[in-house]
Amino acid sequence: MPNAVSSPPKTVKSHRATGRVTLSDVAQAAGVSPSTVSRALRGERAVDPALIERVQAVSSRLGYVPDPAARALASQRSNHVAILIPLLSNALFVDLLDAAQKTLRAAGFQTLMGVTHYDASEEEQLLREQLLHRPAGLLVTGLDHNPVTRKLMDSSQVPCVHLMDLPTSNSNSNSTNDAAPYCVGFRQTEAGAALTRHLLASGRQRIAFAAAQLDPRVMQRLYGWRSALQEAGVYEPTLEFLNPAPSSLALGGVMFEQIMQQRPAVDAIFFCNDDLAQGALMAALRLGISVPSQVAIAGFNDLTGSDQMLPALTTVRTPRARIGEAAAQMLLTLMRGEAPELPQLDLGFEIIQRQSS
Repeated sequence: MPNAVSSPPKTVKSHRATGRVTLSDVAQAAGVSPSTVSRALRGERAVDPALIERVQAVSSRLGYVPDPAARALASQRSNHVAILIPLLSNALFVDLLDAAQKTLRAAGFQTLMGVTHYDASEEEQLLREQLLHRPAGLLVTGLDHNPVTRKLMDSSQVPCVHLMDLPTSNSNSNSTNDAAPYCVGFRQTEAGAALTRHLLASGRQRIAFAAAQLDPRVMQRLYGWRSALQEAGVYEPTLEFLNPAPSSLALGGVMFEQIMQQRPAVDAIFFCNDDLAQGALMAALRLGISVPSQVAIAGFNDLTGSDQMLPALTTVRTPRARIGEAAAQMLLTLMRGEAPELPQLDLGFEIIQRQSS
């Protein structure tokens, strides 16, 4: 009988070759299964708090760093949230992003940010790229998206919350399946109308509207201004000054000079954003035009420095940090598979009366 030939031993690739501590190492050291380690590190409520503490202590001692790619493949979702905002140069979106990111990090999620530059095609491409990473959730600025972007959001089945805007009765922003969007913000049209009525109540009659960028939120403020003047019977199309260029202090100064050449003269200017209004106040000082006795000036968003202008700027204070935090909390609820208490959360706005009006 021929001698039996034994099979060569199988080569087992060890993680030790890379020096990377694995989930199995943590499980072995903690005396639990790898699935329990995974659940404990996610902080799931069903896991005993004492066990979570033990697993976290072992994980820290061993220097374990979760592999986000492996986690995404196993769960079909990563531990990151994609956030799309229009600009990083605008303090409005910086405040919003900071609050959202702090809330998500506290819950164990990382953020992957994309800047759309108010470009619908760029937003679409960024969303495609983000979805390749299998995000756990999406935070997207605004409700105005092209049809392809809306379809991508729907078909991905990734929980999504919209920031800053709330739907209106004639909104074209609902998803392709006609489901009401989850969103946190305030009604831009109402805010624009409220500031205009505030100027009217102070005795102003010829109130110009000066806008730049002309994104959907700016246009909603325009509609609010227009409706308030129409109600008062003093609306004139010649009082609309719209410039598609990016909003800035310099442009605000240029627009102020242009508007002050209007005849009959205007007695108030509603700028769509505080940086434009700040630039207008600087131009008024340079030109020797008295504010508010010759012309009242008001802005929108209550950005940094508005209260330090000469005179201090009347504006609409918007709750951007609260919007970022509340939207992140709503998204966390959706990612847990639960329904938010309110699908659309209106955080309102505040008229800030200062010396410029």
